[in-house]
Amino acid sequence: MNTAAPALTPTTRALAWCLHLLIIALLALAAGRAVTDNRPHTAMTVALAGACASVSVAGPLVPRIRRSRRAATWWLGVVGALWLGLLTVSADGVWVAFPLYFLQLHLLPRRTGLASVAVTALVAIAAFAAHTGSFSPAMAIGPALGAAVAVAVVWGYQALYRESEQRRKLIEELTATRADLAEAQHTAGVLAERERLAREIHDTLAQGLSSIQLLLRAAERALPGAPETAARHVDQARQAAVDNLAEARRFVAALTPPALESHTLAGALERLCATTSARHRLAARFHLTGQAAPLPTAHEVALLRIAQSALANTVRHADATTADVTLSYLGDRVALDVVDDGTGFDPCLLPAPDPENGGFGLPAMRARMHALGGTLAIAAAPGHGTALAAQLPLPPTTDPEDRP
Repeated sequence: MNTAAPALTPTTRALAWCLHLLIIALLALAAGRAVTDNRPHTAMTVALAGACASVSVAGPLVPRIRRSRRAATWWLGVVGALWLGLLTVSADGVWVAFPLYFLQLHLLPRRTGLASVAVTALVAIAAFAAHTGSFSPAMAIGPALGAAVAVAVVWGYQALYRESEQRRKLIEELTATRADLAEAQHTAGVLAERERLAREIHDTLAQGLSSIQLLLRAAERALPGAPETAARHVDQARQAAVDNLAEARRFVAALTPPALESHTLAGALERLCATTSARHRLAARFHLTGQAAPLPTAHEVALLRIAQSALANTVRHADATTADVTLSYLGDRVALDVVDDGTGFDPCLLPAPDPENGGFGLPAMRARMHALGGTLAIAAAPGHGTALAAQLPLPPTTDPEDRP
């Protein structure tokens, strides 16, 4: 068969060649029997069989016939006309009708192909009856049965081909969808990692550098009248730089915060309050309530970062004299409260996050809590200080190996 059909596979191409070889073999049989049996019109039979075989071979060999359905239809018409001529001079031409069924069903539209098969079967039956001089129902069985088999085979193949094409398209769509999903997941991962890095930098490096800046300003104000005070501020700034450098190294290595390496969360918070009180004009006090329980590292890191960010905001913006940090173990949850007596603010008037001015604090705190299934609440009013409350649910069982 020709390439009027879509993209033949090696298997279907082999079947097409077999069909053409079958036509040639049946034509050779008709010509051979005419010669050996010395039948009437022998020369005409051989000529028509040879011509039909030659045209049939052109089907798979001529590129234009292989590529154009219109050219293939004309080629099929020529083959059919030569077959009709052969049928008029030899009854053996009837057997060529069977491969012609397949060509007609394959090359012609569905309804036209079915009509052509029916006409071909009727012509074959009528010609055979004319050559034998009689008609019986048995003469119609062969051509009719062959037509039925051809229709069933070709339509079955076309149904399988359509199903195969649908599956191929579905696979291509699935592959494309998976690629899009993988790209979306990659993009989401990149954005999540950027957000995480922004929170970590804000809560560690940025806060540390801000503390150093405040200490150096205090030292500058103390000079030249109070060199001892200035030296103390410079020493505190140097220690803050050392701590910040250690934080940066562990941050790059994605390790646990140094404050938690050799301390519990309560110990780290107590040390944070002491360091803040020593470096700034703020009395930061730590309180522990409830029975301490081991926490997953992610919980401890989140609560420590929130305490660091809250105290840094108090130092920079609140103009407070005292701040109380309370860690509470409440059975099925753990809470962190940071309360100061500063100037306060209106929570409804908070500006949008601004990387230039360090405005990542509260959004970063909320993101940390939400990521772990917790909550964060802010209570503040101008002139009445600020209270921050963070709560995290405790896992049903905490494996001690979760701690570093």
